[in-house]
Amino acid sequence: MTAVADRPARSTASLRHRLAERGVDSSLWLMVPALVFALALFVYPFSYGIGLTFQPSVATQEQWGGGILANYVAFFRDPFVFDSIWITMRLALPAALFNVLASIPVAMVLRRRFRFKRFMTSVLVLPITLGTVLTAQGLLIFAGRQGWLNRFLIATGLVDQPVQLVNNYTGVMFSLIITGFPFAFLLVSSYLSGIDPSLDSAARTLGAGWWQRFRRITLPLLAPGLATTFILTFVLAFSVFPSARLVGDAMGSTRVMSLMAFRAFGEQNDYAMASTIALMMGVVELIVVAVVLAWRSLLYKGSTGGKG
Repeated sequence: MTAVADRPARSTASLRHRLAERGVDSSLWLMVPALVFALALFVYPFSYGIGLTFQPSVATQEQWGGGILANYVAFFRDPFVFDSIWITMRLALPAALFNVLASIPVAMVLRRRFRFKRFMTSVLVLPITLGTVLTAQGLLIFAGRQGWLNRFLIATGLVDQPVQLVNNYTGVMFSLIITGFPFAFLLVSSYLSGIDPSLDSAARTLGAGWWQRFRRITLPLLAPGLATTFILTFVLAFSVFPSARLVGDAMGSTRVMSLMAFRAFGEQNDYAMASTIALMMGVVELIVVAVVLAWRSLLYKGSTGGKG
């Protein structure tokens, strides 16, 4: 009798109730459309693209060898294609870093309340609505050889020849900054809104200057958000395509990886090589993201103490 009394009573709850206690209920069916969407538009195309990289064309195998790895051998041994990694990094890293650093003081100023604050914010985020193609077209009209800026410089006698500001590295960099800054600004602003203003007020009461308050309070709390902002703006800049083609030197100083993939796909009809270049783009991006996330993990991990 004692052994029977000590045995725990079997739960009389139904299987459905026991599953519901573990978060398994009929509401999970709502995830089915999302799973189908992810499988159809991401998992299958990604897997198919990886498979294509191991199906090199006959011409690629004859030129580079390597069997089923001929596409990878061609990518690393062809300097015209392989150098596109450094060309893309030379554009994406400075553009992302500039956008993040420039957005910090602007976001801190617009954090305050003053007249025309909403108007200034709207002007700063306006390039998001333009898109990269319209931005590139605007740069050609404004800074091209026959653009308004060069006409003004020549008319005022400041220069004798038109200044080359587009169809080169500078033109693409301008485009990346114009299109990437609004994203960085909005993200940094959202992270700043999560920092409790009373922390800054308390430090000011204790006699800390603006630089001390920024370096010892705002920056440590903001740094993890800056790392996330850098990652997003870097990925946006790394995949640049319209700007590099419209306001850059497509086969020269701005032959970024996306242009190399387009060249293999659209001009050479080599889908396997295009997939290889696209896959290597993802690998390079993942390496940079992993490095930034590793650095982010060393920063302050606590709560910002405010809203957001």
